[in-house]
Amino acid sequence: MLKAYSLLTICVVVWGSNFVFGKILIQDFSPTLLTMLRLLFIVLFLLGLSSFKKHFKRVNKSDLLAVLFLGVIGVFINQWSFFVGLQTADPTTSALILATTPILTGFLAFIFLKEKLTIHMLIGSIIAIIGIYFVVTTGNPSSLHIDKGLLWIVITMITFAIMIIMTRLLSQRIDPLIITLYSNIVGFIVSIPFAFLLDTPLRISTKLSDWTFLIGTAVVVHGIATLIWNNNIRYVDASKASILSNLEPFVAMIMGLILLYKPITGVEMLGSLLIVGGVVLSTFQRKRLNSVN
Repeated sequence: MLKAYSLLTICVVVWGSNFVFGKILIQDFSPTLLTMLRLLFIVLFLLGLSSFKKHFKRVNKSDLLAVLFLGVIGVFINQWSFFVGLQTADPTTSALILATTPILTGFLAFIFLKEKLTIHMLIGSIIAIIGIYFVVTTGNPSSLHIDKGLLWIVITMITFAIMIIMTRLLSQRIDPLIITLYSNIVGFIVSIPFAFLLDTPLRISTKLSDWTFLIGTAVVVHGIATLIWNNNIRYVDASKASILSNLEPFVAMIMGLILLYKPITGVEMLGSLLIVGGVVLSTFQRKRLNSVN
């Protein structure tokens, strides 16, 4: 049990650090090209893993359209909007906005999956929104200024929630590894023309260190960490694992301080506590009700 929690915590640290990693990479690569390159190395990793496990299966025609949609919306647009947003958005604020994904997922599950929507979820949502307001305004309502990059991060959050819902539906009929592999292949193929159409100018680093960092973060964040999480999540209580995942914004804060020398403010801490508290209230109550039913 201790080993499982330790490995899950490492995954959260990796995912929380991804906001800072993305902020660093976007300085040397243009956003759509960076999306294409990251997806390329993620696909190569997944292909290698699937080949090792001899885990290739055909997708039914009825599910093919859903996989294509997932690849475009849940993979390409999700990754692309993330890097476009990080060009100007603060990584800590971005992490806090993405931390509210479980709340949006709950509302989408209510609409499309007919899951219950509780009063606790509504209260948690309001608390989280108040927390986002504190962070965006830095505690001063007169200084309200919505960075354009944060709007792209909101799109990232929306597409991430859509991806969770679609994956949940598809995983009832298709192995999750197959869903991940095929949707990432679709996302990569779609990204190729857009990398040359949208990025003006096209920026690409020629430094070996930058390429090593790009490949390493792509494989570790979206490949190895995800596999470790999926393999160990079965050994721990679901509600406790969910709380662990909500630590990502705090990891982003600490990594921003270490790598970007960005100080942590009291308003950010207050906003973070409100956001994470609201998310925990929403998701924990919903899971508890589902387990009772």
